Amino acid sequence: MRLSFASSSLLILPVLLVLLILNLCQIAEVNSARKIAIGNGDEEHLLLPTHDHDHSSSSSNKNHMDPSLNVFFNPVDLRLGKTMPIYFSKRDPSVSPKLLSKQDADSIPFSSSNLPYLLEFFSFPQDSPQAKAIEYTLTQCDLEPIKGESRFCATSLESMVDFATALFGSGTQLKVLTTSPLSNTSPLLQNYTVLETPNEIHAPRMIGCHTMPYPYAVFYCHSQESENKLYQVWLGGENGERIHAAAVCHMDTSQWDSSHVAFQVLGAEPGTSPVCHFFPSDNLVWVPSLPA
Repeated sequence: MRLSFASSSLLILPVLLVLLILNLCQIAEVNSARKIAIGNGDEEHLLLPTHDHDHSSSSSNKNHMDPSLNVFFNPVDLRLGKTMPIYFSKRDPSVSPKLLSKQDADSIPFSSSNLPYLLEFFSFPQDSPQAKAIEYTLTQCDLEPIKGESRFCATSLESMVDFATALFGSGTQLKVLTTSPLSNTSPLLQNYTVLETPNEIHAPRMIGCHTMPYPYAVFYCHSQESENKLYQVWLGGENGERIHAAAVCHMDTSQWDSSHVAFQVLGAEPGTSPVCHFFPSDNLVWVPSLPA
């Protein structure tokens, strides 16, 4: 298995390199796990997300008017000249959860059945917002996949690569796509215009890996056997910033929960229309690198 470091024009390098650098040079020690959770003074990463990445879970407790839900769109919106409001989250790498090595991550229990032990291990009160976020992540990671889906919560870069290799086949060269990070001055929500015809990334299968709220870096990775269309899109913001964004359209939503927030936002029902969304800059999309 080899990782593909494509040209910078694809803008796949920033997040991947950060991950690799953290993995090789700044891996947290298990004995410092409490410092990971509370030592950096920024616990925003331990707040509940506004929508689930799990397609089988209900989102009835989410407010569809939340600005951060402006990531969903219809396939017809992905065209040259289209303007739409989009929310792109920001994360400061200096205060984001750190990656553990596979050896260290595997030494820490990772299951909702171990929640009391983990809250004590990370020194979080049982009723704290951080405890609720940790419980949410463990519960999501314990759920069974829907029909035709493979899912895995990666607690290290090595385990994420292992999952991709197992799904795509040993010896497959992997390519990683993501969204270029926002500048510090860019607003989280603004109108963006599609500047160029979207570039469809043809791949037999893809894996989307989403960051989850946890004291150390955890990625919820999943892949569907049903048809998905992956794109890279040049967007221009109202403030003049250009973003190279990764986006996916899930063409078959028939197995999704009817209460998924995407249907509330788009006014659709499972199986009636595709659901598309943009990826934030701290998410990763893995695809097999096909021969030119």
